[in-house]
Amino acid sequence: MRVLLLGSGGREHALAWKIAQSSILEALFIAPGNAGTRNHGQNVAIQPTDFPAIEKFVLSEKIDMVVVGPEDPLVLGIHDYFLANEALSKVGVIGPQKEAAQLEGSKDYAKEFMARHNIPTAKYGTFTKDTLAEGHAFLSKMKAPYVLKADGLAAGKGVLILDDLKEAQAELTNMLKGKFGAASSKVVVEQFLKGIECSVFVITDGDSYKLLPEAKDYKRIGEGDSGLNTGGMGAVSPVPFADAGFMDKVKNQIIIPTVKGLKSENIPYKGFIFFGLISVKGEPYVIEYNCRMGDPETEVVIPRLKSDILDLFEGVQSNTLSERDVQFDDRCAATVMMVSGGYPNDYEKGKQIYGLNAVADSMVFHAGTKADGPAVISAGGRVLAVTSYGKNLETALDKSYASINNIEFEKSNYRKDIGFDVVDREI
Repeated sequence: MRVLLLGSGGREHALAWKIAQSSILEALFIAPGNAGTRNHGQNVAIQPTDFPAIEKFVLSEKIDMVVVGPEDPLVLGIHDYFLANEALSKVGVIGPQKEAAQLEGSKDYAKEFMARHNIPTAKYGTFTKDTLAEGHAFLSKMKAPYVLKADGLAAGKGVLILDDLKEAQAELTNMLKGKFGAASSKVVVEQFLKGIECSVFVITDGDSYKLLPEAKDYKRIGEGDSGLNTGGMGAVSPVPFADAGFMDKVKNQIIIPTVKGLKSENIPYKGFIFFGLISVKGEPYVIEYNCRMGDPETEVVIPRLKSDILDLFEGVQSNTLSERDVQFDDRCAATVMMVSGGYPNDYEKGKQIYGLNAVADSMVFHAGTKADGPAVISAGGRVLAVTSYGKNLETALDKSYASINNIEFEKSNYRKDIGFDVVDREI
């Protein structure tokens, strides 16, 4: 099978690493990829949202399957683009069509879908500029803290959690006036749920699904979940509190109603569904859907998947996923992100990275890097995801931190307490 993987982050490096192990792979191309993905396939200088360039490449290289890593091409309709083009329509696309991708692309769409199918989620209201007064009144009837979410994609920055009512009402006004651009032309105001979060992933062909290992990620820049939100500073898998009883509730109350709900509404879905969940006194609620794998969760989930991932993708493409086998590695996995100094605010790129070859006990997935001849240099805020296996999470984390001690680039930063809320570890 000839495969084109779209994306350039840690998620895509982990997927490339796994795809490269498949017994049915003939050739792997990554567009645009990074300095790490070149070790598993051929990087191609094409952006994931440049559909005409992707079309030209797919046809010239006789690509059999396109695996979509990030959300933007899905929300913009890359799968629909392939289906509408006779020359491309036989190429498999792993990732949902545009309407289904609205589960991630529109918070309001996702909330309405959950309401229709009785999927547990926080109470909410959706407001526009024309209903701003109703939005202010809705907030005044809620208890603090107040959760405001831009309806559209806002690069992970469109969620505000505020303790003061007047500040929340002012921010609602600011958001509807364009604080996050078109993404906040609609705003979802949500009840705050107090609990502990985790991420659950399935792959589906639209009829059946296969559950992948669950994970927990850490979004805040500082220890103890303090400071600004980031794209993710680390992740662990499995999640100790997501035991069999909890996961049964997740399957019966959330996963099955979601897959059946999409099918009942004639919304085809081929690809990953990411359920961002919160456990409130042992009961699962959906915080958000994503229509692709999470990052950095992919960097711990994919290493724990023992099955041939291309075999699963082939099952998705041919609607025979129910016949495929999914096996997990019993070992735990933990990843710690090395980020550029200053991130998630202003940061510098172009720092040479040293010590990658000295890492023996971990996998290093590149998130924001590029090659400069034989050298590897930083090219983003999140630079490297250092992932390790262990008999338990403590061991896996200790290995990742030991490996980080071998890696160096100017002004690098990382959290010292990944897993702090689910494991006992000396920091």
